[in-house]
Amino acid sequence: MTQTAEYLDLYDQQLRTDAETPSALHVETLSTLRLVTFSGGQGFITYPHFDGTEATPLVALVGPALEYFKAQPQITSVEFKTRGHDVAPGLDEQLKAHGFTAQEPESIMIGPMESLVSSAPLPEGVELRKISSPGDVVAMSSMLFDAFEEPYDPRIAQSLSARLATNDGMELWVASLDGRMVGAGRLEPVRGTEFAGLWGGAVLKEFRGQGIYRALTSARARSALDSGYRYVHSDSTEYSRPILERNGMLKVSTTTPYEWTRP
Repeated sequence: MTQTAEYLDLYDQQLRTDAETPSALHVETLSTLRLVTFSGGQGFITYPHFDGTEATPLVALVGPALEYFKAQPQITSVEFKTRGHDVAPGLDEQLKAHGFTAQEPESIMIGPMESLVSSAPLPEGVELRKISSPGDVVAMSSMLFDAFEEPYDPRIAQSLSARLATNDGMELWVASLDGRMVGAGRLEPVRGTEFAGLWGGAVLKEFRGQGIYRALTSARARSALDSGYRYVHSDSTEYSRPILERNGMLKVSTTTPYEWTRP
């Protein structure tokens, strides 16, 4: 078995379970699908690996899964998380027929945690720290929306603050330069597994290329290793993928989120 295949097998076994959604308010099952409700009126649909031998194909579950969320007026948006290595012919067409819109594909990256620890010094003037106060969480969220060039959604900061209150292990790290937040990212240990995830990592456009993203990645990796986590996983944009590859992580598959928004 190749290293990529070994990592992908670990991903399917350890991460496509309840470990995938530790902050869920409620989880309902529909055949092999997990219908997850998060705070802020967000729905999420995920499932174990499909190899094409299932009695009920994935495409047949799209409609019933969406109807489950439509029946709950507090749900305003739903994400259907797809993976490129699943065998699900016709899934793209079926999702679009039900009003889902495909977002940008991302690379599923996996590697040894220690490969992300850098010995390079911090960029001059840059300070790294963990945050937890509501004010810092709002400031971090606002900065990340700017970095991703997306409109600000206050529900994200509310959700992160609610997560921090549960003490589920999530850590929020920020990079500041001259007192201004210029980059950030989350560390999400997956309890009961060998994995911790790196999520939401980004640096403001005008501060990229200075080693800030690398420093944020290294800080989170050190924290995960201190807690005994062996592997790192991340869904990465095309900006961060090459950085992670240079640090020993491998692209094992792709994931494409499909979004539905209540009219």
